[in-house]
Amino acid sequence: MARITASVYTSHVPAIGAALDLGKTGEPYWQKVFAGYEFSKQWLKEHRPDVVFLVYNDHATAFSLEIIPTFAIGTAAEYAVADEGWGPRPVPKVVGHPELASHIAQSVIQDDFDLTIVNKMDVDHGLTVPLSLMCGKLDPVKDAWPFKVIPFAVNVVQYPVPSGRRCFALGQAIRKAVESYDEDLNVQIWGTGGMSHQLQGARAGLINKEWDNRFLDRLIDDPAGLAQVPHIEYVREAGSEGIELVMWLIARGAMADVAGGPKPKVAHRFYHVPASNTAVGHLILEN
Repeated sequence: MARITASVYTSHVPAIGAALDLGKTGEPYWQKVFAGYEFSKQWLKEHRPDVVFLVYNDHATAFSLEIIPTFAIGTAAEYAVADEGWGPRPVPKVVGHPELASHIAQSVIQDDFDLTIVNKMDVDHGLTVPLSLMCGKLDPVKDAWPFKVIPFAVNVVQYPVPSGRRCFALGQAIRKAVESYDEDLNVQIWGTGGMSHQLQGARAGLINKEWDNRFLDRLIDDPAGLAQVPHIEYVREAGSEGIELVMWLIARGAMADVAGGPKPKVAHRFYHVPASNTAVGHLILEN
């Protein structure tokens, strides 16, 4: 059967993608950010999955304010890289896994989670920046991502957004779905977005190092308790865009210990401020 072998958590700051695309990774401002992912790139080569189930939020590219699904699963064979106003990022197209994606949709919907099934969409920096951070710079024509990707978009842009409790429970349903798929597949689940940041208003530029690191501590050791944190705490302590961190709870809910298995191994942990006007967090947990 298929199995989830690890979860990866990372910020998906658009400026990180721009720095990589423009060859600025060695500049003093960006050096420390990218240094935090050197271990991760090597780790991924040694723990290469067949499929990555990638949880992210769309930034008004696949979905506008006219239609906003709470949870949307991509079931297409491939996904073009979105033009977010300055042309698509120069990265390879994203190849999907329609069979596993459809199976997960069937299982999770029967488990009483309402998903929107998306057969065609472009994917933006929320999905491509994590791929670049973990895989390194690739040629958009000559290269390909080293695994298939199932995009899973979560609405954390327009209120009301899903609770951490709901996201954590959804992760558990996704793990059950993957483990019921009758093919020997190595699957990783990635949760992206955050950490603390606010892009507008009187508190624009807010970063809360202490709260972010407590979040990482609890994500490792007390995910069920962390899932009970209300929206207002994310907004108050981590800024208006800090709510993106509920997406990390989907990935954490899919780990074996939540279903009574052994506690995951912390393979890597990294935190840095700032990158653009965002705190960057990164974590790798192995089942």
